Amino acid sequence: MFGDFSHLPTRCKYVALLPQWDFLNFLARKAGAYPWFSLRMRAEVTGLIEENGRVAGVRARTPDGELEVRADLVVGADGRHSDVRARAGLPLQELGAPIDVLWFRVSRRPDDPETPTGNFTRGRLLAMINRTDYWQCGYVIRKGALEQLKARGLAEFRADLARLSPILADRVGEVRGWDDVNLLTVRVDRLTRWYRPGLLCIGDAAHAMSPVGGVGINLAIQDAVAAANILAVPLRDGTLTLDHLRRVQKRRELPTRLTQRLQVLIQDRVLTRVLSGEISSGVPAPIRLFGRFPFLARVPARVVGVGFRPEHVKSPAVPIPA
Repeated sequence: MFGDFSHLPTRCKYVALLPQWDFLNFLARKAGAYPWFSLRMRAEVTGLIEENGRVAGVRARTPDGELEVRADLVVGADGRHSDVRARAGLPLQELGAPIDVLWFRVSRRPDDPETPTGNFTRGRLLAMINRTDYWQCGYVIRKGALEQLKARGLAEFRADLARLSPILADRVGEVRGWDDVNLLTVRVDRLTRWYRPGLLCIGDAAHAMSPVGGVGINLAIQDAVAAANILAVPLRDGTLTLDHLRRVQKRRELPTRLTQRLQVLIQDRVLTRVLSGEISSGVPAPIRLFGRFPFLARVPARVVGVGFRPEHVKSPAVPIPA
């Protein structure tokens, strides 16, 4: 999105995993090359500025005091618990999620597997993502079951981890207490209207995704690219209308619906059954098919890595000042 990428190949035969915080730091560094770019960290939206029937900016709380920012367009990209969308009063449709996820870190050793891994037994499910020097672990639980898990005790939780992933057996002590475990309250929802005059929501603020497949950030980036393609010229020319915002939703709504439908299907048909004990061990039938017919694995790989409607930057390039 920033700079000249014409030297890069148009098609790639692999998917690269990049932690979200590294990607955001990358964007901030590249955007910082433009003198008109400004980034305010630790700024919490406290209200919308509304004038003449449209959103004209936001009020925020920062470590340095109250801040008021006015804009031709406010873009709500503040995640699944979006303050912007809540204050905008946009209509929301809940799709439901029967699971929550506990995230934590455990160190990774050079002889550990390279690829993401995981396992499940009756009522237990663990996913592990390779972050080079540590494993980012996701322990899936039934919705609202965290207090029951805590009541069983940290020692039992560590024992569960060791049973699910034997390579971690001598490292589970790195989870020193419940403060090392972060709860992701899973929700799957979407706005039925993503916009108001002067305001547009994208990413999880417009459609909170399940962690199934890890595609939430992918869709958020695709939303941003589509929004840039559609809105860059009218924003520059001062001709932005409600129809332009409507076009962004129309462009991105179908892939959002298809992805969420697939996630809900996996939640209901696989994860819920694992956590309830209906599937006690082994590999679910659909995954066994991927092992038997490797070419089938291209289907979920494409859905996860590329999505149902990939986006490419088409907005006009803005040169970086010398």
